[in-house]
Amino acid sequence: MLNRYVRHTRAWVLFLCCVLLLAACGNAPIPGFPPIPGVRIEPTSRPPVLAVQPARGPPTQVGGGLSYTNHFVFTHFFENAVAPVDMYGFVTRDREWEIPVEAQVLGYFELDADRQRATYHLLLPAIPQGQLVDVDQNERADTGVQVHAVSWWPNLSGGPYSEGFDRSTGWPGYMASIIVDRENQNEVIGGRLVVWAPDDAQLFPSDFGPDGLLFTADDPVAAISAGYTVVDLDQRPFGLIRDVESRLDLYEPEDVAIKDYSDRSYTEAFELMFERIRREYAFNGIPGREPAWDQLYAEIAPRIADAERARDARAYYLALRDFTLGFRDGHVGISGGPSGDPSITGGFGFAVRELDDGRFLVTYIVEGGPAAAAGIRRGAELRTIDGRPVVDVIESVPLLTGPVSSDISARLERARLMLRARQGSSRSFGFGGDAPAEVSLTAVGEHEKYLLPPNYPHDHDALPVDFRTLDSGIGYVRVNSNYDDLNLLVRLFTRALETFERNGARGIIIDMRANYGGSPLGLAAMLIEETIETGQDEYYSDLTGKFEPEGLPGKIEPADRTFSFRRMALLVDQGCFSACEIEAYAFSKIPGMIVVGQYPTAGVFAEVARGQYEMPEGISLQFSTGRTMLPDGSVLLEGTGVVPTERVPVDERNVLADTDVVLEAAERLLGR
Repeated sequence: MLNRYVRHTRAWVLFLCCVLLLAACGNAPIPGFPPIPGVRIEPTSRPPVLAVQPARGPPTQVGGGLSYTNHFVFTHFFENAVAPVDMYGFVTRDREWEIPVEAQVLGYFELDADRQRATYHLLLPAIPQGQLVDVDQNERADTGVQVHAVSWWPNLSGGPYSEGFDRSTGWPGYMASIIVDRENQNEVIGGRLVVWAPDDAQLFPSDFGPDGLLFTADDPVAAISAGYTVVDLDQRPFGLIRDVESRLDLYEPEDVAIKDYSDRSYTEAFELMFERIRREYAFNGIPGREPAWDQLYAEIAPRIADAERARDARAYYLALRDFTLGFRDGHVGISGGPSGDPSITGGFGFAVRELDDGRFLVTYIVEGGPAAAAGIRRGAELRTIDGRPVVDVIESVPLLTGPVSSDISARLERARLMLRARQGSSRSFGFGGDAPAEVSLTAVGEHEKYLLPPNYPHDHDALPVDFRTLDSGIGYVRVNSNYDDLNLLVRLFTRALETFERNGARGIIIDMRANYGGSPLGLAAMLIEETIETGQDEYYSDLTGKFEPEGLPGKIEPADRTFSFRRMALLVDQGCFSACEIEAYAFSKIPGMIVVGQYPTAGVFAEVARGQYEMPEGISLQFSTGRTMLPDGSVLLEGTGVVPTERVPVDERNVLADTDVVLEAAERLLGR
């Protein structure tokens, strides 16, 4: 779920939700930003810091670099810029203070995605339009100064500035020139600020003071010159930089940076990962969700040690895979490395669906596959496998392809996996109906029917949103993916609603099926008149040893422009994961919305940006690290998903239909 994580105050900028700080050395200039005469970039373990030079200011231009490890946001944002962001919200500790458009000035941001770095430059306005604030902590009312942090400032929707659906509140903490303490309410603890004083009579903090906080009563203060000054918060006392061209690098927060253990031994990497994830795993303390840590360690650690002694990369991979299978969480997973379990690479050329009455019907045949050659046809009832009733076989199938979050998901996955086998192996199948009573089939290498989901299939080449007006006069809009160009997604969704409204649509159907997540946007904001509460995010705190609330409780507020339709339906299925689910949840809370589907959404909802690990042998692991809690103490969506209010039966007629029975059902409901 990319997304909720990097909402550095912009509207739902992320989810969801993967990727070392690059240290410059010597006098090498940053590409795209001209060298600054007389300034030497000192090599450090962090992004480079300027050695202070004699004053030549005041500054008129700033620039710098960014090195990042976790690339998730740049898969969603294609209109990137930087801005000097007014820090009035931080000075007053007002997270809901809206950053005014007139204070926003944009600078050029050049992204090098292949090298996972970026550079920027920004011309400072002669007279900035930020909020003046008195920060000298004395009792006299002074004119004050403007305080800014340079921040990555992507465009989510509409025009280039942050306003309307894309409005910003609070203060930045992600890819900004400041470093914030996520363990302590995002308090500023380092980095650089750009301060503008209207005259020479203003004072500014020269250090954090005994409480370690900035802009509080115990701050020592000193005079600050008129015009711009770059304040270096990493010096003691704070450094005041007055170079005409000054450097402020942007920082990837330490907690979201990928944990890279790839250069460690198998055992060292596992121990480091296990120790950390055991503390930080999102669903610790949640009944039925927390792994049996001691048991899991006792099972996996010896296998890791054995793989290391044997230098067996595949054994190492399988041990880590089985570690992930100890979680009941669809966000937990493994990728890369010597993947591929030979025990499930083969198939018999057919797929089945379990009906509401307990029968298993053949719903798909691979052309030219073993089942087709044996005369098996769609509609045949599968009754036995190797002489055992299918209902008994499915219960014993191990979930080798990854954890799932719900019982429904587990059942559907087992129905696919029970028809997988080692290539070349044979199994007998007993059928009812017109099919042969019993046949022996040999598994061949095929994935076609395994990958076919028991839901509306996903078109990977589609736009993030498509829409049309159905023959019934009902508007149909499908959100194909939240893992796409978010600006384009918002524009297309808005265009759909505009079109339906202009054409007088009798109602609308919003299709969220087979949307595998990405960044949540709060699209329901365009269809509501009242705020929708979405729960409180929580993360593990090293300070308290407990999960603590982070940020304000989530909410979706009505957009500046909203649309109203008398009849509305939402389509869901098991293919709606993560960020898709919070979108669907918000849609489902709109008064009058009907939720239609054969299954609920997948119930896979957590934040994973902080849970990315690089291990030896090119293996990557992902874990959930943030959870969302409702006021009653329950976890939002995880394990349950968005449940249909109007369920379409999983019966023989529907699973064998050549049409979209869920869409048809929604259309009938709205046409009543």
